[in-house]
Amino acid sequence: MNLVDALRRRSLTVAFCESLTAGLAAATLADTPGASDVLRGGLITYATDLKGLLAGVPSHTLRTYGPVSPEVAAGMAEGVREVCLADWGVSLTGVAGPDPQDGHPVGEVWIGYAGEGGVETEKLNLSGTRRDIREAAVDAALRGLLTRVEQTDPAGRCRE
Repeated sequence: MNLVDALRRRSLTVAFCESLTAGLAAATLADTPGASDVLRGGLITYATDLKGLLAGVPSHTLRTYGPVSPEVAAGMAEGVREVCLADWGVSLTGVAGPDPQDGHPVGEVWIGYAGEGGVETEKLNLSGTRRDIREAAVDAALRGLLTRVEQTDPAGRCRE
């Protein structure tokens, strides 16, 4: 089953907050027929300050942990879920390269998933070109969301 079908069967929606992928996750999902039933929208927070201004990540979190961190990924996911009134918020932040950023290596990516049951983060260590890293991050985020959606019952509630 694809992600759009899984979300539709459960009457769930999703929104994305994207940094290194700059809208690629939302665009990829939108390529699937029926996406308009489940895709609420998204935020492109490529600049660090926009993670706070648009997604509501607290400035102290950004200062303390930096934009490439599980704490910021979690805040981005929670923020976009709230701003876009979605059942799921998914965030992607990381380093696409070609140079390391603030001590983080090229290919370090954090994905945040915020849903009714709380928020989770996932760390990826990817390699390749900027495009390779961005596409692999999107693929991982969409697969990760599908796994989490499939763990909910058809009414959209998390299974115990």
